[in-house]
Formats: sequence, structure tokens, C-alpha cells
Amino acid sequence: MQPIDYEAEYNNRARAPEHPGLIEGWQRDAAAWRAAAEGDWAVPYGEGPRMTLDVVGDGTGPVVMFVHGGYWMALDRSFFTHMARGLNARGITVVIPSYDLCPAVGIGDIVEEIREACAFAWRRFARPLTVAGHSAGGHLAACMLATDWPGRSSDLPANLIRSAYALSGLFDLAPLVQTSMNATLRLTPEEAHRLSPVTWTPPRGLTLDAVVGGAESGEYLRQSRDIADTWGAGGVRTRCEAVDGENHFTVIAPLADPASAMTQRVAMLAGQAGLP
Repeated sequence: MQPIDYEAEYNNRARAPEHPGLIEGWQRDAAAWRAAAEGDWAVPYGEGPRMTLDVVGDGTGPVVMFVHGGYWMALDRSFFTHMARGLNARGITVVIPSYDLCPAVGIGDIVEEIREACAFAWRRFARPLTVAGHSAGGHLAACMLATDWPGRSSDLPANLIRSAYALSGLFDLAPLVQTSMNATLRLTPEEAHRLSPVTWTPPRGLTLDAVVGGAESGEYLRQSRDIADTWGAGGVRTRCEAVDGENHFTVIAPLADPASAMTQRVAMLAGQAGLP
């Protein structure tokens, strides 16, 4: 068997040479939705320099948090406001946080920051959340689902997060140690294992969707299959889907469309999250 070329498998930009235009499109669409949508912008949720979030919507109805990607070292919430458009049209408020980036902080610090964002959202809305995330945000969404919330603070309920929708997520960080990006991520093998949600105790009784572009690398396809299989065997309601023809950058596009199957699925999960 040939060894896996992790450098190539995890280099999403090289696999999608059209990515600069796609990211520019994100910026345009996000700016347009910020101009059109009702919202509360750049709300601090912690003390870090980038620990702010946007609340997109009127604050009523179910609440979804969308966590952006960028390999924990790029981008911010301003690229993704339009990811709320489809859900807003269905009466759902969407919270979009930024977070501090590697190498200024480590991935473990980012996990803690997004936990702070989730706690902030609970205290503001007093409703359970569905967390959706893309790429590194998919990793963070899974981490949120498996968090012991009462163990963090007595005012946080066990059901703070009831479901997660991870798009092109990273759940096993060990391969990244062998890539050039680890010069920025600074993961040790031990830390990569500790921060890999596929190794965590599965959050029994909760729901995880692991969705990936069908045109993504074999490693990305494996990552989604593995978390669905491993957590599914541990009592999580899991679903794995490879979206035909979509790459790492196009797979998230349906969230901007109120009528898409993806938006309908996340809306359904969010509606269920708010039930007693």
C-alpha cells in the first residue's frame, strides 16, 4: 500500500484552483446580506481580540451557530454572513463568531473560545443551539456537541447543544502533524490526539451530521465516515453524506438558499433542538 500524501490530501486550495474567486464571492455575498439583514453586529463574547460575534436575525425562533473554517489560522465571521440567509428566511436566528487564530493561540484555545461563544448564546437566548461549522468549524462543531456544559458552569444545561452539522470537518487531527501547515498550528502528536473529537466519548443521544463534498480528497471523505461510524456505534444519531460534485469551497453554498435540502435539514435540527 502506498503511503498517504497528507500534504496533498489536506491542501484544499491546491485541489480547487478556482478558490480565490469563490472566496471573493463569499465576501460579496456576506456584505450584501449584512446590508439587508436585521442583526446585532460585533458583539463581544470574551476578552480575546477577535472574540466577537454577529447575531443575524431578529433573535426569535430557534438558534443556530455557524463556525467558520480556515484551518484555525485564517478568515473571520465577515466572510460568512450570507450563511445565515437561508435559515433567516425560515425564522431562525444565526450566531456567527470570530475567534483568535493560530499561531497567536493554539487549537485548544480556539475550542475554549467557541465554548465561550456557545455559553454566551445560551445566556442571551435561553434556548439550546444547533452548531453548524465548515472545515475547522466542523471540528469545532463536533467539539461543542461533546462538551460537558454543566461541568463548565452550573448555569449551563446538559442539553445546551443538541445537534451539530459538520461540513467538511476535521475530526482526527493526527495527519496534520505531518503537514507543512503544522508550522503554524504547532500540534504535537499528543495534542493532536487530545483535540481529535473522534477519540472523545461519543455524546450519546445527540445528533451529528457529517457532510462532505464528493469531490474532496480521500482523507476528507474518510474523516466524515470515521466520525459517523465511531460516534454512531457509541449511541450518537449520525448521518454521513458526500455531496456529488462539490469541493471544499462549494459544499457550503446551499446554506444561503432557503429552499435547499441542506438549509431544510439544519432548520429541522434547529427546530428539534428547541423542544423540551
